[in-house]
Amino acid sequence: MPDQPDQPDQPDKSDQSMPQPAPGALDRRAALSVAQRRLISELLRAAPVVDDLGGLFASAGHSLALVGGSVRDALLGRLGQDLDFATDARPEQILVLLQGWADAWWEVGIAFGTVGARKGDWILEVTTYRDEVYRAASRKPEVTFGDTLEGDLLRRDLTVNAMAVTLPDKVFVDPFGGLDDLAAQVLRTPGRPEDSFDDDPLRMMRVARFAAQLGFAVDPAVVAAMTEMAGRIAIVSAERVRDELVKIVCGSGPRAGLTLLVETGLADIVLPELPKLALEIDEHHRHKDVYEHTLTVLEQAIALESKESTDGLGEPDLVLRLAALMHDVGKPRTRRFEKGGGVSFHHHEVVGAKMTRARLQALRFPKDVTEDVARLVELHLRFHGYGSGVWTDAAVRRYVSDAGPLLDRLHKLTRSDSTTRNRRKAELLRKTYDSLEEWIARLREQEELDSIRPDLDGTAIMEILGVPPGPVVGKAWRHLKEVRMEQGPLSAEDAEAELRRWWSTRTPS
Repeated sequence: MPDQPDQPDQPDKSDQSMPQPAPGALDRRAALSVAQRRLISELLRAAPVVDDLGGLFASAGHSLALVGGSVRDALLGRLGQDLDFATDARPEQILVLLQGWADAWWEVGIAFGTVGARKGDWILEVTTYRDEVYRAASRKPEVTFGDTLEGDLLRRDLTVNAMAVTLPDKVFVDPFGGLDDLAAQVLRTPGRPEDSFDDDPLRMMRVARFAAQLGFAVDPAVVAAMTEMAGRIAIVSAERVRDELVKIVCGSGPRAGLTLLVETGLADIVLPELPKLALEIDEHHRHKDVYEHTLTVLEQAIALESKESTDGLGEPDLVLRLAALMHDVGKPRTRRFEKGGGVSFHHHEVVGAKMTRARLQALRFPKDVTEDVARLVELHLRFHGYGSGVWTDAAVRRYVSDAGPLLDRLHKLTRSDSTTRNRRKAELLRKTYDSLEEWIARLREQEELDSIRPDLDGTAIMEILGVPPGPVVGKAWRHLKEVRMEQGPLSAEDAEAELRRWWSTRTPS
């Protein structure tokens, strides 16, 4: 039979009376289908450990389910090596079961119902069904154990984290519509947000965390409850607030989480320096919106993190990100309106470093993180005298020496601090910093630049001057280091001559 010419499509009249799904419904259906396929695929990958553990608990007469973030991430196709489980077994019973099965186990969280374990490459946390409630002004939650999976899921922060897969039968449990919310990319609480945040105020911070990590929108009712109840975050310990803030800052999109903290008033309590950056700009004294500038600097610093990694997805650099977030916090305190309509922020880097140190200490950050972030804030303007053409080898040495092991981060912070929309100005700044880095590289080829020390050590100083250990040796050492900064490396003979010259002109104390 000869080929027939193509005919135009004709409407199927038999279907005209049937209601057609809205485009949004088709998108949702497709998203759900994709999520379910991902879940199956990820469960198959984890099957050796998941099935084995499920069978172990079932044989002991206990229920077990994969829960929370593990199910959410499986649905997103990114299940990691850390798995979370919930069970009706009490902590002591969990411990007994894991001790006979896992390669290693630990009891750090057993008081809160959690026992950790390692099986092969998998890290597991198995937790008794539980509830957490803050009482009155208590800074620590009261933990009670429950008996049902549904009750355990109800206490969770968000519907997308309130799904489970029972084991070993692999029944998907979603009593609060978490799968629909995952497909719609929205963050809601399983019950009334007011009840959830009243039970555990830290859940408000977790909403911001998942906004930063997942890029999902937040349900208006949740935002309203966060705004109304923001003050309740004050009863949560600084350590728990810090941990959530770290996860927000280290998320893939921290702007969303930080913006939510500011707009709901939570930042006024946990990080008050951030909302204070939204300086008013009147018609006579125009300057950059420091708050928006700060968020842009943070994003640009993150881009420089990823740029150096082979996969473009480098590990978050907490110190760099915190420095970008805090680098201008001294501006509100140092702002001055100048004659002619200008605005100045003299010494805001010094004031900002002190403020940064105080805030991170209040949030119980480790001392090394606190000091590194404060130092970067203090140094972030040092580069801006370079373009004047007055820098020397000595100035470059001091720049490198003052930055010490933070030099690479200082490079990134300084480059990120350029948010001008003027392409010519931005290009000039980039080329100027390229020039500084090239100068540093040239000096590195000529001398030991990264750990500048005097050309004579303490022992040599004592031998040459014939003095015992004491303060004078330290003064001589510091003098020789200054000479090293200014002149570069000296020979042993020239260093000794300089030491003797300094000694001869010194006024004994």
